[in-house]
Order: sequence, then C-alpha cells, then structure tokens
Amino acid sequence: MEIKIRKFIKEDIPLKVEWINNSENNQFLHYDLPLDIDKTFSWFENIQNREDRLDLTIICNGVPVGIIGLLNIDRNNKKAEYYITIGKTSFKGMGVAKKATELLLEQAYEIYGLNKVYLFTEVENVSAQKLFERVGFKKEGLLKEDIIHNQRKLDRYIYGILAAEISREVK
Repeated sequence: MEIKIRKFIKEDIPLKVEWINNSENNQFLHYDLPLDIDKTFSWFENIQNREDRLDLTIICNGVPVGIIGLLNIDRNNKKAEYYITIGKTSFKGMGVAKKATELLLEQAYEIYGLNKVYLFTEVENVSAQKLFERVGFKKEGLLKEDIIHNQRKLDRYIYGILAAEISREVK
C-alpha cells in the first residue's frame, strides 16, 4: 500500500464536501453541516497563499482518500495544530491515517522547522486518540467545556508532540 500526501487542490473540493457530509466521518468534526460546495470553493480561494496553514490530500495507491494538515502555524513559537479526516470509509483501520500522519510530522519538523505539533480531540473520540498515541502524541491535558457545538458543551483533550519526539518516532 503506497501512501503519499500532496497539496490540496481545487479538484479535491467535491471529495472534501462528500467526505465531511458523510455521517460516518463527521461525528467529531465541528463544521456547519451540510458542507456546501460553493462555500467550499470560496473557502479554497480565500486560503490560497496563506502561510498560517497547510492543507494536504492523502493519497493511497493513487486514490484520494482523505485530508490532513496544519492550522494556526505559528512561526515565532514554532508550533501548529494538526488535523486529519479519512474520508473514504473503506480505507479506515488500514494504517493510512498513521502513515499520513507520520509523513505530515516529518514535513512539520524538517520543512517547516516546527518544534511542536498539537491537536484537540473530544474526550469521546477514543479511536482517534489511539491513532494519536500510536504515532507518539502525548496527552497534555483536559479542557473542560472547551467548545460549544450544536448547543452541547464539549470536553476535549489536548495532545502534543515535540520535534525531538517526531524525529525519534517517525524515522
């Protein structure tokens, strides 16, 4: 199984909309659903040339299967927030997310010179937490009632991985 990550391109937009609108994928995502294709095209145009984010598409055996990236890239503090969604549900549980995450962390460390990558995950999202921990992320704390989504107050964990841990875990 060959897994690569590449820049998210305009042609990926219909796939992103389909993946995010799929109820098997969006339980722990905080989008205003359903995602609208025209608004997503506008979003795409607005993020071009931004240096505070990196949006990539996960490719497995030549087929786009998900999205991954970094948000809130803070070059002063050398950190960024990680995200991932495996959109093609038939590719879940096959190690695609783990390999794509390892590839992204390599880029975060080697290309962007980041010292830390962090993420937030709802307390109930146990399957994602298992992935994060397998890759080397460490649970750093619990954020009580951290966000309100669909009128629900949600507790989230914050996870982080440092550059020294990235190079040790990934290589």
